[in-house]
Amino acid sequence: MADFAARYARAFADVVLGDRIPIDQVNAQLNDFLATLDGSADLRQALFNPALAVDVRVRVIDALAPRLHLAREVRNFLAVLLRHDRMSAIEEIVAAYRAEVDRRQGISNVEVISARRLDADERSQMEQQVARLAGTQVRARFREDNGLIGGAVVRIGSTIYDGSVRGRLDRMKQELIAG
Repeated sequence: MADFAARYARAFADVVLGDRIPIDQVNAQLNDFLATLDGSADLRQALFNPALAVDVRVRVIDALAPRLHLAREVRNFLAVLLRHDRMSAIEEIVAAYRAEVDRRQGISNVEVISARRLDADERSQMEQQVARLAGTQVRARFREDNGLIGGAVVRIGSTIYDGSVRGRLDRMKQELIAG
């Protein structure tokens, strides 16, 4: 991640959390803006065109803001990105903002890979166990990998906890080779 993305992310998180703006609403507004940007070549052309004056590009955001129901703070954030020629990095900055808000709220994003699809109760139990392990609240993303044979692999940041049958077999194999 670029240093500037982290700076913009921290500043925007300061505004959102400081003004107690509902984070879910901000995320929905950012999602709507990013989807609109992704779906409109004309909008991308207008916002990323350095030949257009910055004030003209900000007016494009101003025209779009009521249609997307953007909060004043979200609109201002987008205008700052335009004024500082950072709109081309908006996806990276938004991802950094979301990570910063999660960090400040003590939420860890985790990935749980299981050998089979987990039902709702199993997912809930797994989230509780992982939250105890992580020492934070967790936002879990689940996926399946038939190659695990059984058990699960949990990834919290850069730390991996391998409780899969395949992982156990691999460790036993290494012990036998080393022994």
